Amino acid sequence: MDHTGLHFTLDDLPVPMVYATHRIIRQVNSAFASLFGYLPEELADRSFKVLYPGVADFVMVGDLWRTNFSGGRTYTDERIMAHRDGTRFWCRARGKSMILNDPFARAVYCFDPLPRPVDVHRQALTPRQNQVLTLVAQGKTNAEIAQELGLSPRSVETHRYRMTRQLGLKNTAELVGWFVAGVQSGKVEDFSGSTARQTGSSEPVSP
Repeated sequence: MDHTGLHFTLDDLPVPMVYATHRIIRQVNSAFASLFGYLPEELADRSFKVLYPGVADFVMVGDLWRTNFSGGRTYTDERIMAHRDGTRFWCRARGKSMILNDPFARAVYCFDPLPRPVDVHRQALTPRQNQVLTLVAQGKTNAEIAQELGLSPRSVETHRYRMTRQLGLKNTAELVGWFVAGVQSGKVEDFSGSTARQTGSSEPVSP
């Protein structure tokens, strides 16, 4: 069968899709706009920043993807995004870069909503703290966490100290205990899926 005459636009696709240049939204389909509570034309030429819970989240995700995306590697993650009405929700972000040595220059992204509650306990921590805490609970060293997240070991240690103080705990053992107890009770979400995953496939890149 000859498929050479087949052509598709973003709106022909049933999943939320967006085309962006340097993290500026250029074109979205109806499914993507609806996911975030907008009309397609309302998102045109706007920064992805408007879809994040805060500026810090936008910057952190950008840095994480830029670090792990260099050299033509592909990347995907799960993160919390923000609806127009302020509601936060989990989604899986995937993408395909069109420029090998500049992944954000031109790319197509897909966002899949996930049926996972946004836990208020975890919202008290920043996205980076959530990532670090999950890896600490997995028994990883500061050096291992630093390598996985593209941080310095000193930065990891700082995050651990601040989380301990922020949650009113005394040490790392209590921090891990808080995490484990929260996961077991269902009050805290295991954040394993939100730590970035590198792949060697053609799976997409995130904005």
